[in-house]
Amino acid sequence: MMITPRTQGSPLWPFPPEPTPPGPWPPFYPEPPLRPERPARPGPAGPEPDPQPGRPAQNPAMAPSRIWFDPRGWPEQLYERLLDRRIVMVHGHLDGDAATRLAAQLLTLDAEGTAPIRLEMQNLSAELPAALSVMGILDVARGPVTGYAGGRIEGPALGILAACRHRRAYPNALFVLSEPRVSFDGTVTALASREEQERVMLGDLFGRIAGVTGHDVDQVRADARRDTLLGVAEAITYGLVESQATPRSLPGLSGPAGPAREGGDGGGDGGPGPGDEQPGGDRDGNGEHD
Repeated sequence: MMITPRTQGSPLWPFPPEPTPPGPWPPFYPEPPLRPERPARPGPAGPEPDPQPGRPAQNPAMAPSRIWFDPRGWPEQLYERLLDRRIVMVHGHLDGDAATRLAAQLLTLDAEGTAPIRLEMQNLSAELPAALSVMGILDVARGPVTGYAGGRIEGPALGILAACRHRRAYPNALFVLSEPRVSFDGTVTALASREEQERVMLGDLFGRIAGVTGHDVDQVRADARRDTLLGVAEAITYGLVESQATPRSLPGLSGPAGPAREGGDGGGDGGPGPGDEQPGGDRDGNGEHD
């Protein structure tokens, strides 16, 4: 059976085309006359007709859908939940502004109590002055700070890791011991002053790394000039980290558990012990946070 489209009343052509006069338009017509608008038909208001009648309607099943919905403010809420667990996250490039925010979080946790703090370092690089400012905050923190390194940690960011009391590395961590690259301009006197400042700050950075690794400062400086790349095993041998992070031993669950590390925290990964599961800890066993 063959179906032929209708010429009148077809949904593709709601109105018949108007005839056009033959030949060119008269000179007094600058453009073809516009078709007068048809008055609105009385009746209940309905959906407006499709401006392109020949276009097929979109199948609702084929409409695009958003799989991941980003609520507003979700990063801030997530970081607040981590701070409630005394966990601080730092990643990316640490400049002066980022170092100020990181220092504010560490000082806030330090003011709340002396429970352990977990510093998560993910793919971190840092400017030399910014790294030294955070290292100063870690030096005066009352609670023990455990640094967890993941991804690529390079340059002055290694000083932040070295300033932590305990240092753990995730299996995918890479450590690049290198000298920071700085550039500045100005007068001869200003250049000489800046060079002396950089020399002093580099001495503080390499001295801190040498102190935790047990190497000589000159050896650390020579390794930094060669851009030494260390995996987790090499970093443990070098003394930069203490151990690799392992899953915590949970009651009723079987799985690998690392031995308790120095400091008596009881966690296989060097994290807070059972009395510090909640913010502030409950070392006295009285149901209240210390």
